Amino acid sequence: MPLLNKLRVVSADDPRAASLARLRLALTAFFALDGFVFAGWVVRIPAVKAQTGASASALGLALLGVSAGAVITMMLTGRLCRRFGSHAVTVACGVLLPLTVILPPLTHSPLALGLVLLAFGAAYGGINVAMNSAAVDLVGALGRPIMPSFHAAFSLGGMIGSGLGGLVAAHLTPTKHLMAIAALGLVVTACAAPTLLRHPAPGPVDRTPDTEAPRTSSRIDNRTRLLVLVFGLIALCTAYGEGALADWSALHMEQDLHAHPGIAAASYSCFAFAMTIGRLTGTSLLERLGRTRTLVAGGLTGAVGMLLGSLAPTVWLALIGFAITGIGLANLFPVAIERAGALAGPTGVAAASTLGYGGMLLGPPAIGFMADWFSLSTALTSVALLAAVAATIGFATRRVATT
Repeated sequence: MPLLNKLRVVSADDPRAASLARLRLALTAFFALDGFVFAGWVVRIPAVKAQTGASASALGLALLGVSAGAVITMMLTGRLCRRFGSHAVTVACGVLLPLTVILPPLTHSPLALGLVLLAFGAAYGGINVAMNSAAVDLVGALGRPIMPSFHAAFSLGGMIGSGLGGLVAAHLTPTKHLMAIAALGLVVTACAAPTLLRHPAPGPVDRTPDTEAPRTSSRIDNRTRLLVLVFGLIALCTAYGEGALADWSALHMEQDLHAHPGIAAASYSCFAFAMTIGRLTGTSLLERLGRTRTLVAGGLTGAVGMLLGSLAPTVWLALIGFAITGIGLANLFPVAIERAGALAGPTGVAAASTLGYGGMLLGPPAIGFMADWFSLSTALTSVALLAAVAATIGFATRRVATT
C-alpha cells in the first residue's frame, strides 16, 4: 500500500478507535445532509421561478446569490475554523443550512429571491469548508485515505434528495416541501452535533521521524500557498466537468443525438451514479494505488470517457462515456481537498474549495459560449481537456501527493 508506507494506521484496539469511528459517522451524516438539502432546493427551482414571476434572465441573476454567498463565505469560514474549531463551525452551519433553505419559497420577487439565496449560499459554502476541514483532520488521525467516502455520502444525499423531490413535487408546495427538508435537516444536526462538540479535532496519527508533520501554524509560506493553489486547480478541473454535465449533457443528447427526452435526462444520472460508485470504492483504490496514481488514472479515465460521451455517434455509447467520466473524476476532488487541507489546514480547504466551486460556476457558461462558436459536442470536449490537465498536475505534484 504505497500511500501508507510512512503512516501508521489506527488499529481496532487503539483507545481512540471508538471515538474516531463516532466522529466519522457524524461527519458522514453532515456530508449527506449537505447534498440532500441542496438537491431538495434545486428540484424546486422551477416552482419558485413561477411563484416569483422571474424571467429566465432574472432567475439567472437571482441564482448567482447562491454562488456569491458561497464564495464570499468560504475564505471567512477557514478563519472561523482556525479560531473556533472546525467541529463547532460545522454544527453552526448545519443549523443555518436547513433554516435558510426554507426562505426561497417565501419570496415573491426576483430581488428578494436573490437576497435570501445569498444567505443560503453563505450557509452552503460555510458547511462545505467546515466539514471538509474536519474530515481532513480525521483522515490524518485514522491514517487511512477515507476522504472519498465522505464525498460519496454527499453524492448519495444529493441523489436521494433529488429523487424524493421529484416524487413529492406534485403533492407538496415548495414551502411545505422545503420546510419538511429543513425539519429533517435540523433533526440530523441535533443527532450528529453532540459527537462533534464533545470531541475536539483529532491530532494526526504517529509518524515516522522522516515524515514531515502537517502544518498547523497560521503562517503559510509561499511554497505551501503555491501547492494549495495547484491542488485547488485539480478541484477546479473536476468541478468544471460536474457543472458542465449537469447543465448540458441532456441537451447534447437531445440536440446532437436526437435522444428521447427521458433517455436524455438519464445522461447526468449515469454520470452522478457512476461518480457515487467511484467514491464508495475510493478508499480501497487509494490504499491500493496511492494518491498520485489515483489522480493520474482518474484524470485520464475521465478524459477518455468524456471524449466518448461528447463525440459518440449513438445514444448508448454516449451514456457509457458519461458513466466512465463519472468513475474517472470521482476521487479527484476529494483527494485535492484533502491534500490542500493537510498542507494548510482550514485555510487550504477554503482556498481549494473556492477554486473548485469556481470551476463548477465556470463550466456551464463556458460550454455555452463555446457551443455558440463551434458546436455543443465540441464544447463538451473541454471537460476532457481539463480532466487531462488534472492528471498532468497530479503527476507533476507526485512527491507532494504521496507524503
